[in-house]
Amino acid sequence: MAKILRDQTNGSTSDLTLLPSLLTAIFEAEPFVFNHQNLIGVAVVTMTVVANRLVSVHPEDLTFHFELEKHSYCDLKITNNTENHVAFKVKTTSPKKYFVRPNTGVIHPWDSSVIRVTLQAQREYPPVMQCKDKFLLQSTIVPPNVDVDQLPQDTFNKEGGRTIEERKLKVVYISPNSTPENLEDGYKPSFDTNPMHRRSASSDDNQALQHLKDERDAAVQKTKQLQKELEILKSQRSRKSDTGLSIRFALLVGLIGIVAGWLLNLLSSSSSTE
Repeated sequence: MAKILRDQTNGSTSDLTLLPSLLTAIFEAEPFVFNHQNLIGVAVVTMTVVANRLVSVHPEDLTFHFELEKHSYCDLKITNNTENHVAFKVKTTSPKKYFVRPNTGVIHPWDSSVIRVTLQAQREYPPVMQCKDKFLLQSTIVPPNVDVDQLPQDTFNKEGGRTIEERKLKVVYISPNSTPENLEDGYKPSFDTNPMHRRSASSDDNQALQHLKDERDAAVQKTKQLQKELEILKSQRSRKSDTGLSIRFALLVGLIGIVAGWLLNLLSSSSSTE
């Protein structure tokens, strides 16, 4: 049986397409009765073939409900298939077109992590709704109790001799009124019913709204400043007007004094003549 395993797999256990022929060869070479021990043996062989990846991804393609001038979302569930801590990183050929949150993380043994990929609002439809964008998921084993902020810069660098597992993900655009055939378990990336996910999905919209609020507050502050400057100008003009009135009043009083003095002199001269 061991020889058959080596012959069928050529020393490798990474090709799942060999599993049916492998099991057939085993049954033909060494027939046996199906009892629980034999079934366990078959399960072990199957697990050996399958468990060749550090992580699994669901769904395997990024599917977006494409609408003009609207954001679209797709959630990826990354599952750690090992008893080790695994770090992952997501890259794309169009970084200005997509937001990936988080794009890097560490998954505990047998745990999973959900990342959200956001397709930014587009102004035109792609030709025949075909997308050539690609995503690359990299994963590697890291020491336990390492936080994502503590990962070395060369964590996903193959030149250092580190084993990096890579998986390419395609991007699929569909119209909002259609239902893709390859969606499983009712998965609809553009219409998430989870409240926590909806809040996460609206983070970009909230940022845009906050930016508009900041601009509005800045405009209000500018308006208040202009109003204060206008009040200062009015006050200055009022003071200048009061100053001009005081000068005219002083001149009038002086003129009255001169006339009064002239009259007194005239009366005094008249009295002395008599």
